[in-house]
Amino acid sequence: MKLKNPPYPNFPVLTSEDIILRSVTAKDAVDIMDISFYDGIPAASPEEAIQMQERINEDYQQGNTIHWGIVDAQTSKLVGTCGYYRGFANYTGELGYVLKPAFYGKGYMTRALKLAIDFGLDTIGLQKIIAVAEKGNIKSKNVLKRLGFVEKLEDAGHLIYIYRSENDIEVLFSLRP
Repeated sequence: MKLKNPPYPNFPVLTSEDIILRSVTAKDAVDIMDISFYDGIPAASPEEAIQMQERINEDYQQGNTIHWGIVDAQTSKLVGTCGYYRGFANYTGELGYVLKPAFYGKGYMTRALKLAIDFGLDTIGLQKIIAVAEKGNIKSKNVLKRLGFVEKLEDAGHLIYIYRSENDIEVLFSLRP
Protein backbone atom coordinates (compact mmCIF):
# COMPACT_ATOMS: atom_id res chain seq x y z
CA MET A 1 0.00 0.00 0.00
CA LYS A 2 1.35 3.41 -0.96
CA LEU A 3 1.24 6.28 1.52
CA LYS A 4 -1.13 9.10 0.67
CA ASN A 5 0.88 11.99 2.11
CA PRO A 6 -0.31 15.57 2.29
CA PRO A 7 -0.99 17.93 0.72
CA TYR A 8 -4.49 17.01 -0.36
CA PRO A 9 -6.64 18.78 -2.99
CA ASN A 10 -8.84 20.03 -0.14
CA PHE A 11 -7.59 20.29 3.43
CA PRO A 12 -9.27 17.42 5.33
CA VAL A 13 -11.92 18.50 7.83
CA LEU A 14 -12.72 15.73 10.32
CA THR A 15 -15.89 15.79 12.39
CA SER A 16 -17.60 13.96 15.18
CA GLU A 17 -20.79 14.78 17.02
CA ASP A 18 -19.16 17.45 19.18
CA ILE A 19 -15.78 18.40 17.68
CA ILE A 20 -14.34 19.52 14.36
CA LEU A 21 -10.74 19.19 13.22
CA ARG A 22 -9.98 21.88 10.65
CA SER A 23 -7.06 23.91 9.32
CA VAL A 24 -5.50 26.52 11.58
CA THR A 25 -5.46 30.08 10.22
CA ALA A 26 -3.19 33.02 11.02
CA LYS A 27 -6.03 34.48 13.13
CA ASP A 28 -6.24 31.21 15.06
CA ALA A 29 -2.50 31.28 15.67
CA VAL A 30 -2.87 34.47 17.72
CA ASP A 31 -5.79 32.95 19.69
CA ILE A 32 -3.73 29.87 20.56
CA MET A 33 -0.38 31.60 21.07
CA ASP A 34 -0.14 30.15 24.58
CA ILE A 35 -0.16 26.60 23.17
CA SER A 36 1.78 27.25 19.94
CA PHE A 37 5.00 25.27 19.52
CA TYR A 38 7.37 24.44 16.69
CA ASP A 39 10.03 21.78 17.31
CA GLY A 40 9.24 21.97 21.01
CA ILE A 41 9.86 25.72 21.27
CA PRO A 42 6.90 27.83 22.45
CA ALA A 43 5.78 31.04 20.76
CA ALA A 44 6.84 34.12 22.73
CA SER A 45 4.62 36.60 20.90
CA PRO A 46 1.61 36.73 18.56
CA GLU A 47 4.02 37.36 15.68
CA GLU A 48 5.99 34.22 16.53
CA ALA A 49 2.76 32.21 16.75
CA ILE A 50 1.84 33.37 13.24
CA GLN A 51 5.35 32.55 11.95
CA MET A 52 5.14 29.09 13.52
CA GLN A 53 1.80 28.47 11.83
CA GLU A 54 3.28 29.59 8.50
CA ARG A 55 6.14 27.08 8.94
CA ILE A 56 3.63 24.33 9.80
CA ASN A 57 1.68 25.22 6.63
CA GLU A 58 4.91 25.01 4.59
CA ASP A 59 5.61 21.59 6.14
CA TYR A 60 2.08 20.53 5.10
CA GLN A 61 2.68 21.67 1.50
CA GLN A 62 5.92 19.64 1.46
CA GLY A 63 4.06 16.50 2.61
CA ASN A 64 5.67 16.32 6.05
CA THR A 65 2.83 17.22 8.39
CA ILE A 66 -0.87 17.74 8.84
CA HIS A 67 -1.98 20.07 11.64
CA TRP A 68 -5.58 20.54 12.75
CA GLY A 69 -7.26 23.00 15.06
CA ILE A 70 -9.62 21.27 17.51
CA VAL A 71 -12.91 23.15 17.56
CA ASP A 72 -15.89 22.68 19.88
CA ALA A 73 -18.77 22.12 17.45
CA GLN A 74 -21.31 23.82 19.76
CA THR A 75 -19.35 27.00 20.57
CA SER A 76 -16.99 27.16 17.54
CA LYS A 77 -14.14 27.80 20.02
CA LEU A 78 -10.68 26.59 19.12
CA VAL A 79 -9.64 24.53 22.15
CA GLY A 80 -6.38 22.96 20.97
CA THR A 81 -4.42 21.45 18.12
CA CYS A 82 -3.28 18.03 17.00
CA GLY A 83 -1.71 16.41 14.01
CA TYR A 84 1.12 14.41 12.49
CA TYR A 85 4.59 15.93 12.48
CA ARG A 86 8.10 15.09 11.22
CA GLY A 87 7.15 13.19 8.07
CA PHE A 88 5.86 9.70 7.44
CA ALA A 89 8.97 7.56 6.91
CA ASN A 90 8.53 3.80 7.23
CA TYR A 91 4.74 4.16 7.26
CA THR A 92 5.05 5.78 10.70
CA GLY A 93 3.42 8.99 11.89
CA GLU A 94 4.26 10.97 15.02
CA LEU A 95 1.08 12.30 16.59
CA GLY A 96 1.42 15.54 18.54
CA TYR A 97 -1.24 17.44 20.44
CA VAL A 98 -1.83 20.29 22.85
CA LEU A 99 -4.96 21.56 24.59
CA LYS A 100 -5.74 24.90 26.22
CA PRO A 101 -5.77 24.33 30.00
CA ALA A 102 -9.36 25.59 30.37
CA PHE A 103 -10.49 22.54 28.38
CA TYR A 104 -8.59 19.81 30.24
CA GLY A 105 -10.61 16.87 31.53
CA LYS A 106 -13.54 17.31 29.15
CA GLY A 107 -12.66 14.58 26.65
CA TYR A 108 -11.73 16.90 23.77
CA MET A 109 -8.30 15.40 23.21
CA THR A 110 -9.44 11.79 23.36
CA ARG A 111 -12.10 12.49 20.70
CA ALA A 112 -9.75 14.58 18.55
CA LEU A 113 -6.96 12.02 18.60
CA LYS A 114 -9.40 9.24 17.72
CA LEU A 115 -10.33 11.18 14.56
CA ALA A 116 -6.64 11.83 13.78
CA ILE A 117 -5.70 8.18 14.37
CA ASP A 118 -8.47 6.95 12.06
CA PHE A 119 -7.35 9.45 9.40
CA GLY A 120 -3.74 8.33 9.73
CA LEU A 121 -4.57 4.65 9.39
CA ASP A 122 -7.38 4.85 6.83
CA THR A 123 -6.43 7.83 4.64
CA ILE A 124 -2.66 8.30 4.91
CA GLY A 125 -2.06 4.54 5.15
CA LEU A 126 0.10 4.53 8.28
CA GLN A 127 1.04 1.21 9.83
CA LYS A 128 2.39 2.65 13.06
CA ILE A 129 1.62 5.78 15.04
CA ILE A 130 3.87 7.06 17.79
CA ALA A 131 3.32 9.79 20.36
CA VAL A 132 5.75 11.31 22.85
CA ALA A 133 4.68 12.37 26.35
CA GLU A 134 6.67 13.92 29.16
CA LYS A 135 7.14 11.47 32.00
CA GLY A 136 5.28 13.69 34.46
CA ASN A 137 2.31 14.43 32.21
CA ILE A 138 -0.11 11.87 33.66
CA LYS A 139 -3.15 13.27 31.80
CA SER A 140 -1.42 12.96 28.44
CA LYS A 141 -0.24 9.43 29.22
CA ASN A 142 -3.77 8.46 30.25
CA VAL A 143 -5.25 9.81 27.01
CA LEU A 144 -2.77 7.75 25.00
CA LYS A 145 -3.42 4.60 27.00
CA ARG A 146 -7.20 5.10 26.69
CA LEU A 147 -6.75 5.21 22.90
CA GLY A 148 -4.77 1.97 22.83
CA PHE A 149 -1.19 3.25 22.79
CA VAL A 150 1.40 1.11 24.55
CA GLU A 151 4.44 2.56 26.32
CA LYS A 152 7.56 1.32 24.54
CA LEU A 153 10.65 3.44 25.13
CA GLU A 154 12.01 6.12 27.41
CA ASP A 155 14.38 8.82 26.23
CA ALA A 156 15.55 12.06 27.85
CA GLY A 157 12.60 12.37 30.20
CA HIS A 158 10.02 11.46 27.57
CA LEU A 159 7.98 8.31 27.18
CA ILE A 160 7.33 7.05 23.68
CA TYR A 161 4.02 5.35 22.96
CA ILE A 162 3.23 3.18 19.95
CA TYR A 163 -0.32 2.74 18.71
CA ARG A 164 -0.24 0.04 16.09
CA SER A 165 2.12 -2.14 14.17
CA GLU A 166 0.89 -4.25 11.28
CA ASN A 167 3.82 -6.64 11.50
CA ASP A 168 6.80 -7.56 13.65
CA ILE A 169 9.26 -5.29 11.87
CA GLU A 170 10.77 -2.86 14.35
CA VAL A 171 10.67 0.72 13.11
CA LEU A 172 13.70 2.70 14.18
CA PHE A 173 13.38 6.36 15.01
CA SER A 174 15.06 8.90 17.21
CA LEU A 175 13.93 11.90 19.17
CA ARG A 176 15.25 15.37 18.73
CA PRO A 177 18.01 16.29 21.23
